[in-house]
Amino acid sequence: MYKKYLTKCKICPHECNINRNENQIGRCKSKDTIKIALYSTHNFEEPCISGEKGSGTVFFSNCNLNCIFCQNYEISQLGKGKEISIEDLAGIFIKQQEKDVENINLVTPTSYVPQIIEAIKIAKQNGLNIPIVYNTNGYEKVETLKMLEGYVDIYLPDFKYYFDDIAKKYSKIDNYFETVTNALKEMQRRVGKPVFDENGIMKKGMIIRHLVLPNNIENSKKVLQWTKQNLEDYTYVSIMAQYFPTYKAKEVEELNRKLTKEEWKEIEDYVEEIGIENGFIQELGEHEEEYVPKWEF
Repeated sequence: MYKKYLTKCKICPHECNINRNENQIGRCKSKDTIKIALYSTHNFEEPCISGEKGSGTVFFSNCNLNCIFCQNYEISQLGKGKEISIEDLAGIFIKQQEKDVENINLVTPTSYVPQIIEAIKIAKQNGLNIPIVYNTNGYEKVETLKMLEGYVDIYLPDFKYYFDDIAKKYSKIDNYFETVTNALKEMQRRVGKPVFDENGIMKKGMIIRHLVLPNNIENSKKVLQWTKQNLEDYTYVSIMAQYFPTYKAKEVEELNRKLTKEEWKEIEDYVEEIGIENGFIQELGEHEEEYVPKWEF
């Protein structure tokens, strides 16, 4: 059933229209077979995602964006990973649940949506009953998100750019803003108001992530302003300070440093100014190696 979606692949907004069943390669470089880099228990997501038990992450290889500052570039851009079957993926979901994690966290899953749906079906038949987190760069088609109805409980999308020229420069992407904002609205329609358990763990909902880039503070303000003005008041936002120059960003002058305290203070002040109340904001690390998230409410 899933193979029909790969015959002329239009899963993501690039709509490459290539036959992945015959190993033709499009923008994301993914074939018909699922490819993952690793699966693990992750304790450094937002507090309501990781909790005390951790989030059961599965890192999928390849990506439909080409961000020059990607911190997981070996996986997303260089394709590090191992090909597995749909049955193998379903088994991984069950293994993660057996570790008593809070959820199954699908990291960069877009290219494999049809196969992931089949794996979830199999896993549910074998007892999978914890929330599914769709951890995405945000560059999604509304039609693909509709396919995920009933399979995804929590959306964890990035909202990287307000300005399309920056998206083109840093991620080699056209029509970014319109595509991502339409996707965000659809995700919110799908899951509605956030639901938490008695321990503050999210069971259903959406958290929009935004990574603040050096020398791009106005971009961040516009992203936060749009979110405040166009999505529901209950929308959760996660504002991240963990940027550090890696991959090709080292070669770009304005990105070849961490955020300054002044830049981060400007963002913190702006969040208060426009009245964003729900979500999380990271602490700014003092040293370059301090890129592991530390969260405040």
